[in-house]
Amino acid sequence: MRALIQRVLRSSVHVDNQIVNNIEHGLCIFIGIQSDDDISDLEYIIKKILTIKLWPNGDKPWAQSVVDLDFSLLCISQFTLHAVTAKGARPDFHLSMSSEQSKQIYEQLINRLKQEYKSDKIFDGRFGAYMTVTIENDGPVTIMVDSKARKPMQSNVAGDPSIVAEPTASNVE
Repeated sequence: MRALIQRVLRSSVHVDNQIVNNIEHGLCIFIGIQSDDDISDLEYIIKKILTIKLWPNGDKPWAQSVVDLDFSLLCISQFTLHAVTAKGARPDFHLSMSSEQSKQIYEQLINRLKQEYKSDKIFDGRFGAYMTVTIENDGPVTIMVDSKARKPMQSNVAGDPSIVAEPTASNVE
């Protein structure tokens, strides 16, 4: 499962030129469900959404979560997050879960977020509909969370496998 998380000042979703939902201050989250996702993927994504620190607290950057600030979430189902683009010009969506199955998992995600946070702070689009999503990024801050990549990747400095890059002030703001 993938969640493309964007910190927003405001965001809205429209279907057929009608507003479905909108939020002020919070996260707009695009949710992509992969064909082999299960309950552990769902739990991982929910925990990350609710705990990831994307806002500063005074002079401490990356110190507060959406829950800490009592902000809202706008979740949008998006099967295209699992597009494969390695061959040709046309994206391949074979890694995405079928619409019928993914709708059940997506609804579980929304219900669990409402249970684990506050139901009046959780909003979503319309599953399977053609939607227009308006986002006013804050930062901009955009983070991809992938339940299949649960172990953090480490990058080597100058290709030397014995040296692992440590966070610095310039890349951790």
